[in-house]
Amino acid sequence: MVEELLTAAAVAGSAGLLYVASAARIVKQYERGVVLRLGRLAGEVRRPGFTMIVPVVDRMHKVNMQIVTMPVPAQEGITRDNVTVRVDAVVYFKVVDAASALIRVEDYRFAVSQMAQTSLRSIIGKSDLDDLLSNREKLNQGLELMIDSPAVGWGVQIDRVEIKDVSLPETMKRSMARQAEADRERRARIINADAERQASKVLAEAAREMAETPAALQLRLLQTVVAVAAEKNSTLVLPFPVELLRFLEKPQQLPPEDSPPQQHGQTGTAGRTPDEVPHPTPAPEVPAGPASQPT
Repeated sequence: MVEELLTAAAVAGSAGLLYVASAARIVKQYERGVVLRLGRLAGEVRRPGFTMIVPVVDRMHKVNMQIVTMPVPAQEGITRDNVTVRVDAVVYFKVVDAASALIRVEDYRFAVSQMAQTSLRSIIGKSDLDDLLSNREKLNQGLELMIDSPAVGWGVQIDRVEIKDVSLPETMKRSMARQAEADRERRARIINADAERQASKVLAEAAREMAETPAALQLRLLQTVVAVAAEKNSTLVLPFPVELLRFLEKPQQLPPEDSPPQQHGQTGTAGRTPDEVPHPTPAPEVPAGPASQPT
C-alpha cells in the first residue's frame, strides 16, 4: 500500500514537473510576451520575467521592443525642377504596442520598409534639388511624418528618419562646379572693385592734403627714392619735375608760310573758263570829217 502511494506521488510529481516545464516561459527585459489562447488574444501583454501559460492551449509570441535601425534602399526619382537623383535614407523605429504589432500587421518590419521607400520617392518628387542638398532637416521631418502616420495603427513609433546620401549625375556635378566657380569669381571682382574705390578715395584725400602743403610732395618723393634705393642698390633715381613735361605736351604752332609774289604784267589765266578770261577793250572809233581840198 505504501509502495503504491509512493509510486503515485512520484508519478504526480513527475507530471507536475513536466507541466511546469512546459508552461514556464522567460520574457527578457527588452521583450514583451503576447499570449494567444486558442487563437484569440488572452489577457494583457506579459511583462519581463518569469511567466506561466497553459500548455497546448496557449501560445506566446515574443516581440522585441528595442529600436530597430533599418536602411532604406536608394530610390531614383525626378525632383520638382526636373533633375534625376538617387537618394537613400535610414529609419529608426520601435514597437510601442506589442499586441498591435503582432495582430494588426503581418510583418511590421516589411511594412515599415515599404512605407519608407514610397514616402522617400514622394518626397523626392515634391522637393527641389537645392532643398535636397541644403535643407535636409525639413525633409527629414516631412518624411518622418509620412511614415509615422500609418505606422501608429501598427503599434510602431517612428523615432527618426535621416537622408543619408544624394547622388547626382556627372553632368549636373560639372554644371554646379562651374556655377560655384563663377560665383566665387564674381565675389572676388566685387571685393577688388570695392577695394579700388576705397583706395581712390584715400588717394584723392592725400592729393588734396599735398596740394595744400607742397613740402609734403617733396618728402614723399624723397621717401620713394629711399625705398627704391633700399631694394635695388644698382638703380639710380633722378627726380624729374612734372611741370616740365607740361610744356612738352603743348604742340608748337608754326606761322603759315606766305605765298610767292605774282610777276608784274602777267595775269593768271590758267584754270579759268573762257567766259572768265578778260578780253581787250576795243579803241573808240573817231568820226570821219569832210576831207579838206587844196586851195
